[in-house]
Amino acid sequence: MCIKRLINLLLVGILLASCSGTKFVSDGYSMLNKVEVKKDEGYPDVSTSKYKSYVRQRGNQRWFSTFKVPLGIYSLAGRDTSKWLNRTLQSMGEAPVVFDTLKAQQSCNDLASLLRNEGYLGGRVDMFLTQKKKKVVNATYILHPGVAYNVNKVSYDIQDAAIDSLLRIGQMLWNGSLLKAGERFDVSNLDGERKRITEFLVNRGYYRFNKDFITYRADTVAGVPKVNLTLVLHPYPVSRDSIGAHPVYTIRDINYMSGDPDDDRIPLRASVLRNNTFIIPGKPYSAKELQTTYNRFGRLQAVKYTNISFVEDEATKQLDCNIQLTANKPHSISFQPEGTNTAGDLGAAASLTYQHRNLFRGSELLSLELRGAYENIKGLEGYSNQDFVEYSVEAKLQFPRFIAPFIAMPSVRSTQSSSELSLMYDLQNRPEYHRRVLSLAWKYKWNYVNHHDRYWIDLLDLNYVFMPWISDTFRHDYLEDDTNRNAILRYNYENLFIMKFGMGWAYNNGSNAFKVAVETAGNVLHLFAKTLNAGKKENGYTKIFDIAYAQYVKADLEYTKYIRFDYDNQLVLHVGLGIAYPYGNSDILPFEKRYFSGGANSVRGWSVRGLGPGRFAGKDGMIDFINQTGDMKLDLNMEYRARLFWKFNGALFLDAGNIWTLRDYADQPGGQFRFNHVLKDLAVAYGLGLRLNFDFFILRFDFGMKAVNPAYKEQGSTHYPIVHPRLSRDLTFHFAVGLPF
Repeated sequence: MCIKRLINLLLVGILLASCSGTKFVSDGYSMLNKVEVKKDEGYPDVSTSKYKSYVRQRGNQRWFSTFKVPLGIYSLAGRDTSKWLNRTLQSMGEAPVVFDTLKAQQSCNDLASLLRNEGYLGGRVDMFLTQKKKKVVNATYILHPGVAYNVNKVSYDIQDAAIDSLLRIGQMLWNGSLLKAGERFDVSNLDGERKRITEFLVNRGYYRFNKDFITYRADTVAGVPKVNLTLVLHPYPVSRDSIGAHPVYTIRDINYMSGDPDDDRIPLRASVLRNNTFIIPGKPYSAKELQTTYNRFGRLQAVKYTNISFVEDEATKQLDCNIQLTANKPHSISFQPEGTNTAGDLGAAASLTYQHRNLFRGSELLSLELRGAYENIKGLEGYSNQDFVEYSVEAKLQFPRFIAPFIAMPSVRSTQSSSELSLMYDLQNRPEYHRRVLSLAWKYKWNYVNHHDRYWIDLLDLNYVFMPWISDTFRHDYLEDDTNRNAILRYNYENLFIMKFGMGWAYNNGSNAFKVAVETAGNVLHLFAKTLNAGKKENGYTKIFDIAYAQYVKADLEYTKYIRFDYDNQLVLHVGLGIAYPYGNSDILPFEKRYFSGGANSVRGWSVRGLGPGRFAGKDGMIDFINQTGDMKLDLNMEYRARLFWKFNGALFLDAGNIWTLRDYADQPGGQFRFNHVLKDLAVAYGLGLRLNFDFFILRFDFGMKAVNPAYKEQGSTHYPIVHPRLSRDLTFHFAVGLPF
């Protein structure tokens, strides 16, 4: 109780201190409290939010756009900076923003200039100061756009015959032009047209061309708000006193060299150098091919730095290209210890990883990882051992290109691609059972340069699950006892082949993010067993080499929307939907492929695997981790994120969702999906989070509270905890690395 009272007093003190932040403002000056940008009515095209970003001063940061807590923390400090406490509070907080008249006048000039650039040639801006209280002011900028000017006519004065012919043949002056008669006069379009024509020319041999060779003449039309535009492309200054045509350069020779002064060996073999070089001898110089070459060498693990330079031959207008590569360290070893806590069972894990970044002198990445884990399991009765031990070894070999037959290299060169071969063996010894997993995978990933999307194909993903030993107690209590048989549990403790094929697509432009993944398993093995009569039926399952194989199809879809209000505040909306259907040789999904709900990245009012399916309520802690899984999942999340101070960010969130089964399993009553029960089955949670942002990674602490619990036993507080909250029952704490979505 004393701690709670102390926290409340501290929060009240911070808020009160934020209101008296003027103690650090000298006499004769004022603290800037709030900045507003308004406009005259009747100008829907003028966005005040856009213009506000051009104001050079804004008030102190506000948590969730309301509370100036960083200012309050700063104001708690004393003036004596020789004291550690004062320095710490000032470094964690934010000093009061003192209103600067010079910056305010510059802001007015910038806003007026922006109005004119957007076609309001007579636009002006007024600023008003409102004294809120002593030493505190609000600043309001009023935009008076005036009349909007449109482009009346566009003409061209190309003072280079070869470029004029090239632009007209390529239809550059009309197709895709940003200058169109009848549209708003906008300086950004003028500059964009300069860049567009410049990009067109520098990709066709005009090595020395830049956008400064393009200017405009703009003449207003008397009596009407219209502008006549003339684009002028100036000739090339051959010498101080003469002008001429712009020179066209071609590539003559390409030379590769080492960037290490102590080692003149080039780190990559000749074929890899050629495949990653898009600058081609005999062809005109292209800035696009230059940038693509930089990008391709920059993504190779074996290369640390890339420097590309050109040597001109003025007489022949040819360029010699020198590509200088500095090698990365080929070998590295890393050690990573971990602490684990699984439902209160403490443990430790450690991994040792060796990497070779240039195995075959083609920037192939070989990774070997050894991992061990130990966990002390409490609460088990009837078992001779109380420990969980896991050992695994994994080898990965990644090629920075497609490795596959029948693929023509020209089609592949336009992508950034990789191929990965992996092999993993995992040994798990638990008190209830011993489990071995052998995995083999061959995967492709690729994306197109300057695109926001990426693709992947899991061409082969084979998992062999082997159960060499199951304790008599576990077998008797859960697998063979007629009074407590569990089909889902039993199916997942048998030897099993999972051979799957998968593919996916992801897109992210900073505002919208999509992810779609589809996979299917067992079809090749089923065809093999059926065609060659290689399988045999046993206990309802077809087996190959006396091992059953899984058959299912699975699809996942995610969408995330990012809405940024300003630099400090953002709203994120997320929808996740997944569905998997077992068929053929399976009537139950393998445990690794089933969905679960709850946890740090789902409905945060519940612990991991603590929610669902549907209205199902767990009753046996030993097997609930199996029963609380499903064939279908829905996640609906809304999170408001705000920057707080120093490395701290905060979040308010609202989560909803659940999992369901597609079939009606006797061991999961109330778990089957039904359209008329979806709203009743949705679990809802709310809460707040704290993030520590260290740039390279984010530590996340989330406190989630149950709001609506579909797994209630009777009407009342257990159904709607939001009305009758109880911390011991409804509060869940999550610790994770990275953002939830």
